[in-house]
This record gives sequence, structure tokens and C-alpha cells, in this order.
Amino acid sequence: MVLPIAVLIWKEEYNSAFILMIIAGLSDALDGFLARTFHWQSKLGAMLDPAADKLLLVSIFIVCGLKNFLPWWLVGLIIFRDIVIISGAFAYRHITQDESIKPLIISKINTALQIILAVVTLYQAAVQSLPKDIMPTLIWIVTLSTFISGIAYVTLWTRYTLDYKK
Repeated sequence: MVLPIAVLIWKEEYNSAFILMIIAGLSDALDGFLARTFHWQSKLGAMLDPAADKLLLVSIFIVCGLKNFLPWWLVGLIIFRDIVIISGAFAYRHITQDESIKPLIISKINTALQIILAVVTLYQAAVQSLPKDIMPTLIWIVTLSTFISGIAYVTLWTRYTLDYKK
């Protein structure tokens, strides 16, 4: 649903974009629930699911940045963090041959906060304006969690890589 949601936001069809975002979120949650409940997990799914989530979020953030719903410095920070994490994961796997990278809890919190920010941003565009303090507060919370999660991965992979080389 990445392309339809991004196009709908761009075309200022915010109600439809908001509804599709809710459907995307619910279907992702259902997919995760079914995979865990019935052990329908695979290595490919473990890689594709977070990649699809990131693609959706980054696309929404870029279009919302272009529409001036979100500040560009936040959009850039989120993209930079994702590039650092993806690059770090590839480097770590190449150096250590360890393919068992698990997401950190702070990263899961960060992703949840980014999803909340995306949904709230679309809600505000589609349904109604929110009290003036909500968006700035949410933006700063997402900023903080983005920094912390990025630093946590870099620190962890550096420590693991140095220990591996010993």
C-alpha cells in the first residue's frame, strides 16, 4: 500500500490515505499475529516485513515533508537513521557472519512512535486539527527515540564486532 498511500497524500486525498494507512497497520498487525501464533515465520518474512514497514513510513514522511506537515530535519533524521542501521547490519553480518540480528526494544518503540506520528499526521490532515501542543510534542518524542535507537545499534554492533575480532 506504499504507493497508493503516498499518491493519495500527494493528491491531498487525506481521508482515503488515512483509511488505507489504518488498513495497512491492521493488516500488518494481523500478519504478525498469525505468523507468531501459527509459527508461519520464515527468514524471508523476517527481512521483508520490517523492510516494508520502513518503506511505508519513509514514503509517508517524505510526502508529509513535501506537504509541510512534518519538518524536513525530522524526515532527514529518520532516513539517515534507517540508512545507518541498514548499512550497519550489512557490515556486521559481513564481518561476523552472524545472521541472528534481533531488533532492539528501543527500535520497536521507535517504530511504534513513528507509526503513531504518521497516523496522527494523517488524522490531522484528514479529520480535524489537534490541540497545538500535540504535534510538536510527538515530533520531539520521535526525534529522541530515533536518536537513541540509532546510537544503540551503532554502539551494540561496534561492541559485538570488536569482541568478535578478539
